[in-house]
Amino acid sequence: MKYEKLKIVATAVILTGATLGQVLAAEVKLPATIAWSAYNTGTTGYNQAVAIGKALKDKYGVSLRVIPGKNDISRLTPLKKGKVQFVANGGATYFASEGISLFAAREWGPMKLRLLVSATSDANLQVGTAKDANVKTYADLKGKRVAYVIGSDALNIGMEAILAFANLTWDDVKKVEFPGYGASWKGMVSGQVDAAFASTVSGPTRKLEASPRGIYWPAMPANDAAGWARLKKVAPYILPHTATIGSGNISKETPLEGAGYPYPILITMADQDAELVYSMTKAINVTFPDYKDAMAALSGWSTERQSFKWAVPHAPAAIKYWKEIGVWTDDMQKNNDALIKRQDVLGTAWATMKDKNIADDDAYKAEWLKVRKAALMDAGMNP
Repeated sequence: MKYEKLKIVATAVILTGATLGQVLAAEVKLPATIAWSAYNTGTTGYNQAVAIGKALKDKYGVSLRVIPGKNDISRLTPLKKGKVQFVANGGATYFASEGISLFAAREWGPMKLRLLVSATSDANLQVGTAKDANVKTYADLKGKRVAYVIGSDALNIGMEAILAFANLTWDDVKKVEFPGYGASWKGMVSGQVDAAFASTVSGPTRKLEASPRGIYWPAMPANDAAGWARLKKVAPYILPHTATIGSGNISKETPLEGAGYPYPILITMADQDAELVYSMTKAINVTFPDYKDAMAALSGWSTERQSFKWAVPHAPAAIKYWKEIGVWTDDMQKNNDALIKRQDVLGTAWATMKDKNIADDDAYKAEWLKVRKAALMDAGMNP
């Protein structure tokens, strides 16, 4: 229905004197094959990408290759090297844009990422616990075994933020390291660890639910002002969110006050081909009715659930489409311009690092974080 409406709009444009070329410029033009990187196979992010890929194949004849990555670095490296055009990513999009945590390393630095489309589903993104660990609130994680995924900022800082919500730190728990997201949840099932970060609808959480250990998601009441203030100091991109779908104790009848942020977030580099970005944005939105029922979490890709004022700027070509369907506002544009300006400040600051003769990697990272903070403060921005 949305696609038919867009065709009507296009016809009206012709009648008012626009050239045929202007109309054709707004058509979906995609290559025969497109590549995304995404989370591991079996995760909700990967499964959603596959479902969208089927809809794109059916409507446009496009083959979507979805390349699984076990952590943030393995998902963003192919984008950086031009091996994929897009990434169905998570919270690490924020860290990469800011040049912090793992992306403060000399081989990374702040990335000029751009957002196309995002999903905010009825699920939460927070810490799941093994039911037999008897964690009723997150404060009960004190002394428990908690998963730390090597190379995954989104998971680890998400965990750190939720520990902060409970007025805890990594020093209050037993950190158990895993090489990837999937491995951390296998560790939950096998009894190696008691808590790990995930989407409440992720496949691995269902496996824990079906295991003898079971699963439980503690609540994070939105009215806990002190808890949320502590969380925001660690992860400003995480927001209060109520889940109505998920494993364990979550349903429409028993909703969970918890945490969330857009996931997956489809991103690309700022210099990506504008026609490709426009077409990808439009194609995902136009085919929404074709894939939305494939799994519950896919409802988050609807126009109504887009996060147009998140922590990373949208691509101009994507904005072009959102303007065409009448959902992009002046206030959104103002926010987007500010985010791009922030990225420019960070990029200029990072460029000064090449002249610094610092051999030690840890010292290099520490110096960058000082330079970053000074540059943002000089620009009147919160570091």
